[in-house]
Amino acid sequence: MTDAIRRATVATLILTTLIIASPVAPMTGEAYSYTPRKICAIDWRAGRTEVKRLIRCAAHHWGVNAHEAVSIAHRESLFHPDAYNSGSCAKGIYQHLCRYWPERAFDYGFKGHSAFNARANIIVTMKMVRRHGWGPWGG
Repeated sequence: MTDAIRRATVATLILTTLIIASPVAPMTGEAYSYTPRKICAIDWRAGRTEVKRLIRCAAHHWGVNAHEAVSIAHRESLFHPDAYNSGSCAKGIYQHLCRYWPERAFDYGFKGHSAFNARANIIVTMKMVRRHGWGPWGG
C-alpha cells in the first residue's frame, strides 16, 4: 500500500468516525436538546406584549408561522403564562397536558422547567411544531 493511499484511508476512517459520533437531531440537523439563553432573551414576565414578542421570536427562529403561533397561544391561554385548565390538567401558554410536559421539556432542552415558565413552554412548543406540526393543538 502506498503512503498516499494509507493516508487517504486513515483520513477517511477518522472522518467517518467523527460523522458517526457527532450528535445530530433528526430532520433538521439542529440540536433540540439545548437552547442557548441568548436565543429570544425576552423577559416574558413583563406582560402579554413581551409574551407575544417571545412567541414571534421563537417562531421565526425555528421556522414556524408566527401568525399561527400567536393565534394559537391566544386561543389556548390569552398569553397568560399561569393559565391552568383543571379539567384536563393543561398548563401554560400552549396548554401542555401535565402528563406530557416533563418528557417534552426533557426532549426539547428544558428538563426540570415548569410548564408555567413561558420561555420554556413557548420554545418547547416551537421545536415540537417544527418537527411534528400543530396536530396536538388541533391544527
